Amino acid sequence: MQSPHSPLLFAIAVAAGLSLVTDAVAAENKSLVQRVDGVFADYAKPGSPGCAVAVIRNGSIVFEKGYGLASLEHNLPIQPRRTVFDIGSTSKQFTAASILLLVQDGKLSLDDDIREVLPEIPDYGQPITVGHLLHHTSGLRDYITLMMLGNIKFEDHTTDVQALAAIARQQAVDFPPGTEHGYSNTGYFLLAQIVQRISGKPLREFALERIFTPLGMRDTRILDNHKLVIANRATAYEALPDGGFGLQMSDWEQTGDGAVQTTVADLAKWDQNFYSAKVGGTWLLEQLQTRGQLNSGKSIDYARGLLVNEYRGLPAVSHGGSWAGYRAELMRLPQQKFSVAVLCNVDSSDPSDLARKVTDVYLADELNAPTVALGAATGAATASSTERAIVVPNPERFAGLYWSRNSGIVRRIEMREGKLLYVRSADNTSELAALDGDRLQMLAVPTQAELKFVGGASAGRTMQLTTGAGELTEFEEVQPFAPTADALAAYTGSYYSAELATRWQLVIKDGQITVLQQRDPDLALAPAFADAFLATGILMRFQRDSAHRIIGFAVDAGRARDLKFVRTAD
Repeated sequence: MQSPHSPLLFAIAVAAGLSLVTDAVAAENKSLVQRVDGVFADYAKPGSPGCAVAVIRNGSIVFEKGYGLASLEHNLPIQPRRTVFDIGSTSKQFTAASILLLVQDGKLSLDDDIREVLPEIPDYGQPITVGHLLHHTSGLRDYITLMMLGNIKFEDHTTDVQALAAIARQQAVDFPPGTEHGYSNTGYFLLAQIVQRISGKPLREFALERIFTPLGMRDTRILDNHKLVIANRATAYEALPDGGFGLQMSDWEQTGDGAVQTTVADLAKWDQNFYSAKVGGTWLLEQLQTRGQLNSGKSIDYARGLLVNEYRGLPAVSHGGSWAGYRAELMRLPQQKFSVAVLCNVDSSDPSDLARKVTDVYLADELNAPTVALGAATGAATASSTERAIVVPNPERFAGLYWSRNSGIVRRIEMREGKLLYVRSADNTSELAALDGDRLQMLAVPTQAELKFVGGASAGRTMQLTTGAGELTEFEEVQPFAPTADALAAYTGSYYSAELATRWQLVIKDGQITVLQQRDPDLALAPAFADAFLATGILMRFQRDSAHRIIGFAVDAGRARDLKFVRTAD
């Protein structure tokens, strides 16, 4: 008989122990895979577009999978190492890296006035610097918004020349440079122009030589020619109201703000550079992740092509993207050396939310508890690490219509089915919970957002919206108005905008002021407050002369404010 301490029995015991450990690891991995599969279950349905996902840990891909189809026409499945997606604004970090490489080369300074390189940009009285473009603090209006208001569509063929012309036509900025953070694709499009004019190479060539090739990103390129054939590229789709899908591709050729075509596997190689510093060294990585600062000294979460903030208590670096029917997210938790890349080819997808849910699966034991619904009188309330939601009587007293004079946006607070809601549009609401007598918190939003009311229930009160990033938007309460049919007739007519190089015709249709459109359904305007009307994505504020006659209007469209239209002869 063998001794209990014999080498053979010891080896058997060790082998048995290793087998148990291996089985446990296999069971855990299987559980992780099943839970991630659950996150993407909606995209794994037959005949659906979908997503590719890669989970990167300690420099290696530990999970990768494709869900759904890259091509509905050809029934081709999404493959994480092969399928190429347009990543929209997730591209901005590569543009920022290209600019920083030029700074590193001594050919550019972040404090340079952009008009030294781009003299066609109007002089607005204060210098706009390269740094302003990188941090979205320039005040320049978003060129995509401008072109779309000018009746240009995703599917149209547009070039740099058209985008530069749209930017050059602007007679004002949304805010003085450095005073606010206002996300604008114009800044990053202009950064691509700066790269080309200083290096003598289009951003496509510069990034290929200095970033993609050194990192072995063989399936990554910047698309600046809409006729270029890209192997293994997924087709992008829109989800239709009847449950089917339609094509949603784009022939725009601008770069810098978007246009990177890549795979989740290649994004993992870029992600690894944030630890290896192979391209640009540690200086580049520090610069990319340096938050912007306003003239007031206030820090913002937007760094250079990246958002630097927190997710459930852990430092996070991320950027999402959206273009045509493509959606993207690359999210990194640097302390955990953990990242998630999600790329999708349908406009109804939300890769940022999907990436957070995958992170929840893998890092459940390291994350702070999420916000929890408590069920207060408003329908729900929240618990956070610092304070607990309370029941406040008469929540309907917060209901009303609120307008931000600076940003041009209108929001409504209303009671609906016993819940107090923050209403952005008919299908975009956030439930609110009371923190104390004058403060409310939004539920089910990625970053904490809080509302504070000043002036109580009295007329003319203000509402202050503070986001988790510390950005403050102030609203004033306005009174809804309901013009008579005769009063509506005064708003009709022809109006021209030199800034948009377009004309809008306003008529009465089905009892509403309506903008006639040649290429889209006519745009019906709903009365908001005195001389102001709302439509999807825009607010129109009419102006009158001293005789009270309507002479024009201004359009606020989110990333482009106060665009002027002048009334003309029909």
